[in-house]
Amino acid sequence: MPLHVGLDVSQKTTAICVVDDRGERRWRGVCATDPTAIASRIVRHAGASARVGVETGAMTPWLVHGLREAGISVECLDARRVKAALQMRLNKTDQNDAEGLAQVVRTGWYRPVHVKSLDAHRARSLLGARAQLVGMRTRLSNMIRGVLKTFGLLPGAGRGLVFDRHVEALIEGEPELALIIRPLLDTWRHLGQQIGAFDKAVQRQVRADPTCRLLMTVPGIGALSSLVYVSTVEDPTRFPRSRAVGAHLGLTPRRYQSGEIDRSGRISRCGDSLARTLMYEAAIVILHRVKRASQLRDWALAIAQRAGAGKARVALARKLAVILHSVWRSGEPFRWAASATAG
Repeated sequence: MPLHVGLDVSQKTTAICVVDDRGERRWRGVCATDPTAIASRIVRHAGASARVGVETGAMTPWLVHGLREAGISVECLDARRVKAALQMRLNKTDQNDAEGLAQVVRTGWYRPVHVKSLDAHRARSLLGARAQLVGMRTRLSNMIRGVLKTFGLLPGAGRGLVFDRHVEALIEGEPELALIIRPLLDTWRHLGQQIGAFDKAVQRQVRADPTCRLLMTVPGIGALSSLVYVSTVEDPTRFPRSRAVGAHLGLTPRRYQSGEIDRSGRISRCGDSLARTLMYEAAIVILHRVKRASQLRDWALAIAQRAGAGKARVALARKLAVILHSVWRSGEPFRWAASATAG
C-alpha cells in the first residue's frame, strides 16, 4: 500500500513526515524548500507511489508543479479546511504540522485545491501589479485634491490630462504650494505611464488568446475582464455546471440554516476579489452604457424595479460569470437575443 506524506513548507526549509495506512509514523525530517530536494527525500523514504499533501500557500504552485514533474503524486490541501485538524495537536511545530497533514491525506478528510499553471500565475501577477498601480494613482490624485482643497483650490472632477492641466493651472501662481504638489503630480504622471505599459501587455496577451477573444463577444466584457476571468477559471471543466462559477467568485448569498432558522445573508465574497470586482463593473456597463437592447439587460432592469439597483448589479454580475463559462465550454460566441421591449 502507498505511504502518505505531509509537507509543512516554510521559506527556507520544509518539514516532511511519512505515515503508513495505520497512521504509524515511518519517518520524518527536514530538507531545503526545493522541489528536487523534497522529491528525493520522498522517493527515498516513502517511494515514488506515495500520496503527498501540502497546504495552500505562496510557494505552493512552484512546489506542486516541480514535484509533479518529478513524478510525485501531490495534492494541494485547503489550509482553512485542515486548520481544525492541525489545531487538535497540543504543540504546534513544523514537524507536528507535517505529521498532521500526512494523517489528513491518509484519512482523505480534505478537498483537493486546483493548482493553476505557472502561465496563469504570470497573468495574475500582471493583472495584480496593474491593479496595485491603479490604486496607488487613485490615492495619489485624492491626496492632491485634498491638499488643494485646503487652500480653496478645486481641480474639478476631470481625470487624466484634464486633471493634470487643471492642477498645473491652479499651482501656477502658488510657488510654496507647488513645492508640495508638483512632486506628487510627477509621481502621478509616472504611474499613469506604467499603467499604460501594463495595458499594452494585457492587450498583447488577449490578442494571442482565442479564449479571451471569444469571451469578449459577451456584452460588458473587455480585454481586462476577459483575461482576469480566464486566468481565474483556467480550466472550464473544473466546474460541472456553469452556475457553480458564481459561487466560486463569491457572488452567491451566504446561508445559515439550523433547525427552524433559515436565513440568507449578503454575498460570500470568497474567491478572487479582482474577478468579482470586474464582473460587477461589467454589470454596470451593461445597465448604463450598452445601448443595444437585449434580454439580459431587461432581466436586470426587472430585478432593479423589484429589489433595487444594488441587488440587480450583483445578480447581473453573477449571471455574467455563468454566461462566460457557458460560452467558453460551448466555443460559440455570445448570441444577442432581442429585447422584449424593443420596437
